[in-house]
Amino acid sequence: KIEALAGQRVVAVSAGASHSVAVTADGAVWSWGNGGLGKLGHGDYQNTMLPKEIESFAGRRVIAVSAGTNYSLALTADGSLWSWGNGDFGKLGHGDE
Repeated sequence: KIEALAGQRVVAVSAGASHSVAVTADGAVWSWGNGGLGKLGHGDYQNTMLPKEIESFAGRRVIAVSAGTNYSLALTADGSLWSWGNGDFGKLGHGDE
C-alpha cells in the first residue's frame, strides 16, 4: 500500500521504466520515481521518492495517464492530450523536439 496516497481514491495508474503516475478520483495527477528528463512533470529533474501532485493540472480533470520510458502523457476530460519529459524522436507530439 502506498501510504502517501492514503485518503485518495486512485482510479488510474501507469508505470514507466523508472517512474509511475496515478490519477485520483478528483482528477489530480500524481507522479514519483526518477525525475530525469522532466518525466515527473514537476518542472525539475529531481527524483521523488513519494507520490507528489503535479501542480500544473490544477483546475483540470485528468481521466487517464500513461508513463513511457522517459516521458508521460495525460488525457483530460475535455479531450486535451498533455505530454512532458524526453521528447526525442517527436514522441511528445509538440513538433519541436
